[in-house]
Amino acid sequence: MASRSWTILSVGAAASAVLLAACGQNNSYAPPPPPKVTVALPVQQPLTRYFEATGNAAAINTANLVARVSGFLQEISYKDGDAVKAGAALFTIEPEPYQLKLEQAQAAEAGAQATLKQTEAEYQRQVDLVARAAASKATLDNALANRDSAAAKLKQAQVDTKQAAINLGYTRVTAPFDGIVTARQVSIGELVGAGATPSVLATIVQLDPIYVNFTATETDVLRTRADLARRGLTALELKGTAVEIGLQTENGYPHKGTLDYLAPTVSTTTGTLALRALLPNDARVLLPGYFVRVRVPIGREDSALFVPDVALGSDQGGRYVLVVNADNVVEQRKVEIGPLIGDLRVIEKGIAKDDHVIVAGILRAIPGQKVDPQMQAGH
Repeated sequence: MASRSWTILSVGAAASAVLLAACGQNNSYAPPPPPKVTVALPVQQPLTRYFEATGNAAAINTANLVARVSGFLQEISYKDGDAVKAGAALFTIEPEPYQLKLEQAQAAEAGAQATLKQTEAEYQRQVDLVARAAASKATLDNALANRDSAAAKLKQAQVDTKQAAINLGYTRVTAPFDGIVTARQVSIGELVGAGATPSVLATIVQLDPIYVNFTATETDVLRTRADLARRGLTALELKGTAVEIGLQTENGYPHKGTLDYLAPTVSTTTGTLALRALLPNDARVLLPGYFVRVRVPIGREDSALFVPDVALGSDQGGRYVLVVNADNVVEQRKVEIGPLIGDLRVIEKGIAKDDHVIVAGILRAIPGQKVDPQMQAGH
């Protein structure tokens, strides 16, 4: 029995030795494969550069309608908020007293004309008599003075007639331009125009076209002037440049206009330059006082570089992208970014057109380590 047990132990020990030897052969360290990342070349496409700002809409014309003569308000010829045309009658102040004053002035003018005619005839008679030595020179001088006085009185009467006609015209308050008339501030039968301050009857606002006022910083002005110089243009040629406007709730810039005004100086208080755009507004989408988004094209590049915005990272040093070099090693590149166009971000500086930018698997990419780059489909 002892002999048999010894034989079994020897066989077991030999088997264990074989197993241990086998384990020793497969226990060497094998590094994991490099992580896979997706890379893409920067997209090259034309780019229109814009100056962007926030502005506010303003009426091109706003006027208070006032009573320029005193009297009782006889008629209101519009409904509050009506759109009216230039020349439309809006208010009527009792015209009868002013009509009578006009007729009175016309009668006085007619009398002055008759008097002048009579004194002119008398003067001519005296001229003939003096020529025949039948009248004295003093009588002629008197006739001349009477004629000149009558002429002066006629001129005064004509002025009075014109003033009376003007005052009669003031009894009819009309729209000075096309626009929307606000709610009336007076009632029929109310005495208006009697005080030292003109009575405001209502206000009219012109909405088409409409202004948009905005400003540019001194840096923007310098950058725009440099771009103009590069293109051989002057600052004066900016007037008439296309301007695009978008409301706060709208996507994009659907409203089109032109640059209408540039201030001649930069404000020393704010360091900004005042600008103004003029836009058609026949649908009255824009209302005075609206805050709007403004952009003005200031240049165009035939081939700018874009990368997906998700490929960008940021740290204390600014924005960066991860690039895979020729040895499949990840490099971190500091970049200067431009505007966002859809899902693509303009890269102003920091990468070249043949760089392989990591666009997916960014969390697996560590600068200085190797990766397994996979070109994005379509690149």
